[in-house]
Amino acid sequence: MSDCVFCAIVAGTAPASIVLDEPDVLAFMDIRPFTPGHLLVIPKRHASGLAHLAPQDGAQVFDAGRRIATALRASSLPVDGVNLFLADGVAAGQEVFHVHLHVVPRRRGDGFGLRAVPRTPNRTVLDGTAETVRAALAETGGSAG
Repeated sequence: MSDCVFCAIVAGTAPASIVLDEPDVLAFMDIRPFTPGHLLVIPKRHASGLAHLAPQDGAQVFDAGRRIATALRASSLPVDGVNLFLADGVAAGQEVFHVHLHVVPRRRGDGFGLRAVPRTPNRTVLDGTAETVRAALAETGGSAG
């Protein structure tokens, strides 16, 4: 996509601090990191969101994120843990519409984290929500086991 900054990075026409360059995925430092070492993993093929992401590209992105998280823990960076985060859609916080997995190194007290208040729905509510999702999986061809 001509107006996608991540596609421009893949094409080599936009700058990036590359961490990993493989045939189907690219990982580079986030220019607005939450913590030192925060980086992004993207599929080289453009997909604006998860609904458009080829399953094999998703698997490659997640595997690269897993390997990078392992490397971060073994690096000299101060890392006590790692979050993998993917925002799909505006309401989820997606700002660049090319699928990207955030790999965020964590330290105790670093200030990064989910701020939502967890709820405790009863089993009937949980079962009803599970049925809704199963039905949507069946409709979209995602399976419903």
